[in-house]
Amino acid sequence: MMRQAMYGLVLYVFLMLPPVANLAESVMTIHMHMQMPLFVIAGMLMTPFLKQQFPRFFAKWNSNGVPGIILFMIVVIYWMIPRTMDEALTIQAIEIFKFISLPFLAGVPLRDSWKKIRLVGKNIIFVTLSVICGFMAWLYIFSPEQLCNNYLIVEQITLGWAFLFLALSIMIYFVQQFFVDRSECE
Repeated sequence: MMRQAMYGLVLYVFLMLPPVANLAESVMTIHMHMQMPLFVIAGMLMTPFLKQQFPRFFAKWNSNGVPGIILFMIVVIYWMIPRTMDEALTIQAIEIFKFISLPFLAGVPLRDSWKKIRLVGKNIIFVTLSVICGFMAWLYIFSPEQLCNNYLIVEQITLGWAFLFLALSIMIYFVQQFFVDRSECE
């Protein structure tokens, strides 16, 4: 558990290094589909350590997993908004909020909540994320306007296709679950 938390902390610090952050934020698709998910993964890796340090907090505020999943979804949807991504590049306070919110308000609640929610809740999350990613794909691909001032339109369209791929991947994973025998896993 401590080793996993150290990996998460090392990943977290690495992602915040100015050369690494600048490189990741220089390409729109890498910014959205690599840097941001890696911050969430860093938070997920640190979760067992944080749960050990603050067990009463997690037991009181996320006992059934629903509050954590709602917080995760709010943070993820917030960071999908084009203006938010744009402001993370131009306003330092927004970038600092990104560095804090993705690991600690998305990654930690996701890992803490995932085992607590039932299969129906997980399925709702898969479908919701797939629909949101599909909508974001449509928005980024077919928008006649440049949505982010810091990125070119071609990068915007590329990000849209990446969102479409992600939406389809989530839906394929969701559908394949209906064809998998889980009796041996339990």
